[in-house]
Amino acid sequence: MDFFESQARAKRKTTVLIAYYVLAVIFIVLAVYVAFVAAFAGTSAHTGGETSDMALWRPELFFWVAAGTLLVVVAGTAYKIKQLSAGGEAVAAMLGGRPVRVNTDDPDEKRLLNVVEEVAIASGTAVPRVFLLDEEKGINAFAAGLTGDDAVVGVTRGCMTRLTRDELQGVIAHEFSHILNGDMRLNIRLMGVLNGILVLGLLGLWVFRSSLYTSGGRSRSRGKDSKMPIVLFGLILMAVGYIGVFFGKLIKSAVSRQREYLADAAAVQFTRNPAGIAGALKKIGGWTAGSRIANAHAEEASHFFFCNGLSSSLLGLMATHPPLSDRIRKIDASFTGDFPRETPFAPLDAAPMAAGAAGLAGSVAVGHAASPAPPALPQSSARVSVDPQAVVASIGAPQKAHMDYAASLMSAVPSVVMAAAHEPSGSRAIVYALLLDRDVRVRSVQTEHLAKHADPEVYRETLRLTDSVGALPREVRLPLVDIALASLTSLSPAQYRAFRDNIRRLTEADEKIDLFEYALQHVLVRHLDPVLLGVKPSRTQFYSLRPLLSDVETLLSSLVHWGADNLEESGRAFTAATARLGRDGHGLTLHPPDQCGLDALDAALSKLAQAAPPIKKRIVGACVACVAADGRVTVDEAELLRIVADALGCPMPPLLPGAVS
Repeated sequence: MDFFESQARAKRKTTVLIAYYVLAVIFIVLAVYVAFVAAFAGTSAHTGGETSDMALWRPELFFWVAAGTLLVVVAGTAYKIKQLSAGGEAVAAMLGGRPVRVNTDDPDEKRLLNVVEEVAIASGTAVPRVFLLDEEKGINAFAAGLTGDDAVVGVTRGCMTRLTRDELQGVIAHEFSHILNGDMRLNIRLMGVLNGILVLGLLGLWVFRSSLYTSGGRSRSRGKDSKMPIVLFGLILMAVGYIGVFFGKLIKSAVSRQREYLADAAAVQFTRNPAGIAGALKKIGGWTAGSRIANAHAEEASHFFFCNGLSSSLLGLMATHPPLSDRIRKIDASFTGDFPRETPFAPLDAAPMAAGAAGLAGSVAVGHAASPAPPALPQSSARVSVDPQAVVASIGAPQKAHMDYAASLMSAVPSVVMAAAHEPSGSRAIVYALLLDRDVRVRSVQTEHLAKHADPEVYRETLRLTDSVGALPREVRLPLVDIALASLTSLSPAQYRAFRDNIRRLTEADEKIDLFEYALQHVLVRHLDPVLLGVKPSRTQFYSLRPLLSDVETLLSSLVHWGADNLEESGRAFTAATARLGRDGHGLTLHPPDQCGLDALDAALSKLAQAAPPIKKRIVGACVACVAADGRVTVDEAELLRIVADALGCPMPPLLPGAVS
């Protein structure tokens, strides 16, 4: 599945949803106006002396009815969307989830976190926060958020304890497909749309009940007559609201069902283990609690779940998920329809063993087939074969080999460092340790600054971890930062600002910034600023490459000068990159090195991040062609390529070990 097409499809669906919403509001306004006239026409005609066949069209009345209806519906939608503006965490809290502590001692929770981290690293995304629905016995899960930065993964206790590791991995891979394909934002907007229409029905219910229980100073019979139009109006308003909700749910169900099939297919492609996700679905069918969610908000969030969280809907029309049997047969054609009986708690099977630090040899190739054992890590000096087309195709569509490689990366991290990455203090210490210079003079300046300005506990932890972190293979450094991000999101804004300032001071200690320091700062700012400082993500502004050509020149020129060894090689790399852009690449010129500083690169990436998905695909393809022009990519180039893709919002899986060309 093409990541960029999936992103574009999600945007198109959002546009269609908005169009449906506008049409629904128009019909609701008309229906409320007709209801108002029908309910009050008789009374108005009687009191005003008009005939009973009074004109139905009254522009002034229509204006006030339309204004009131729009106010109710739009306010209801805006309120729900605002309520969920915190992203996935707001959805998880609404469903009764609690954040799983990244330093948890619970073995089930540790296994869950380990699976989520592996899938995140393999897919090239930041590790999302994990929430557990403690009171839910059903086997279910969800992914929610407005962007990948505020995304969370939630699982029920039944899911965590009753599935094997392979089954859990299949479920988590399914949920990551929703993160990668842009489904989450659409899900939140669906909740807002339905809430706005539902508010109208609730208002009608309030009007109806109020009219029944209010009493006035009039005679009993006259009071009944005077309240009858209000009662009728309340009933019609209820009908309009709930009919709107009914059809809104049909739209939600139709959209959701197809996406579940796609996410199942993506999970199989990711894990290369159909038995994993199929086994999870079969256990749901045989488990007495099934996949049901008991929380009162389950219905409005039903389209978020891995499986149907509600009771069976009438004729299946309202179901947000396809039937279990259909989903299983698309994965396992041999399935007969017989579900296993209630399963005992799954044993805590250990994570598959991955190659450790002793296997740090080899090189990196892209587009490799799945390997039976986790690939070995490449040495930092290795130059590696790269297929640009395979790199672009892997974005948002990781393979089993990426999962194996993620396991090998994690196994190369000493346990003391991995444990620290799961602590707020330890995660900051790891970042500081990664930035400590090898030069004794520079390092002394850095440690002196930390002693004065860092949290004392973090400073002591930095000194304790310095040797272990310094011995890490270079390929492990950014994935380790990805793991630490989950802990860093728990910092307060004040702590984060101090942390970010310390990072800046550490990188400036030697009065220059290298590629890794730039990459590290980019990852932290890109993923933590939106969560901790409320920085808004870039919005799509450009649907053509032409307004961005000067920024593309800057980006490609920067890549060329960082990767090429001589002028001839620079020319070949730039030509290969511009050729990927087709006609738009004609006339682009290679900037001199002094025009390709990090500030210029930052400005170019910020603007390019506002491009539409098809444009980003062309830009990333050109970048890959640039660094792979000589047929090989260094580790430094691979890190820079990952940063470019990350800046554009394109999750790029790690480059895989393979034979040197």
